[in-house]
Amino acid sequence: MQPLAMLRTTLGRLADSEHYLFSATDLRALFARQSYDAFRRLLSRATEAGVLERVCRGVYIVPGVPYERGYELFHAAARLRAHTLTYISLETALSDAGAISQVPVGRITLMSTGRTAIVSCGRFGEIEFRHTERTPDQISPGLVYDAPCRLWRALPELAIRDLRAVGRSLDLVDWSAVYEPV
Repeated sequence: MQPLAMLRTTLGRLADSEHYLFSATDLRALFARQSYDAFRRLLSRATEAGVLERVCRGVYIVPGVPYERGYELFHAAARLRAHTLTYISLETALSDAGAISQVPVGRITLMSTGRTAIVSCGRFGEIEFRHTERTPDQISPGLVYDAPCRLWRALPELAIRDLRAVGRSLDLVDWSAVYEPV
């Protein structure tokens, strides 16, 4: 079977509403005997043929698979930083908690033990990763797991500390939404 046909068939069996996003590393396991260059050409041909859609460098979506829309950036971030502590924070966490009036559109902000980067995800938007040097022990009390996003999420107090740590403005923060009156 030709590699493109094999990829199409395999993705037809594997892709579903929970597994619609694949990293190049995931797909590489299917073609371990191919050279790196041949594999890269296969990904390019698969994208041109509509078997895959590139979300960002190294992450692909399987077109036509039904899934819950609106989480693509979060799921891509989880795939991109699967081997680091990465969590939703900064403006995204504060906006979702109602602590800032601005609603980031087409951009999510996360803290990560990996490097700082802004990743363009084409029609889906952008992912901003900001580096933190805090240890998991220092961070974990301020986190809750967000299952639909497949990432940890900062509670408002941690998101505020992160804003300060990266030098972002606190002017838009609704302090009454961050700290409940006693």
